[in-house]
Amino acid sequence: MPAKNLLRYRIRVMGIASIVILLGLLSRSPLLPPTSFLGQYSGDILWAMLVYLLVRWLLPQQSILRSAMYAGLFALAIEVSQLYHAPWIDAIRHTQLGGLILGFGFLRSDLICYAVGISMGVYLERVLLQKQSQK
Repeated sequence: MPAKNLLRYRIRVMGIASIVILLGLLSRSPLLPPTSFLGQYSGDILWAMLVYLLVRWLLPQQSILRSAMYAGLFALAIEVSQLYHAPWIDAIRHTQLGGLILGFGFLRSDLICYAVGISMGVYLERVLLQKQSQK
C-alpha cells in the first residue's frame, strides 16, 4: 500500500475507532441500564471491535483474516487473564481505565461478544476497502 493510501487508511480506521470508543463509553454510562441487553453486551462487542481496528491500524499490511485472528487471540488472552487474581492486577482492574481494558471476571458470554465485535470490525473493514478501491 503506498504511503499516501496508508495514511488515508489509518486516518479512516482511527475515525471509526474514535466513534467506537465513544459508543463504548456510552454503553457503560447511566443512559443504558446495566441489566438491559445492550447494557450487558454492547460494551464487550464494541471493545472487541476496537481491538480489531487497532490491530488493523498497527498492521495494515496483514490480511483481514490474520488481523481477526490476532484480535481474537488478544481478546481471549484478556478474558482468560480475568481468572487470575493477584493484588497488583486487581488494583489495576479497579481503576477506571484498567477496568475498561482488562475487565473483572471471566464470562463465557464475553467470548461470543468478542466474536461478534471482531466480525463487525471485519465487515466495516470490507466496506472501507470497497469504498477505497472504488476511488
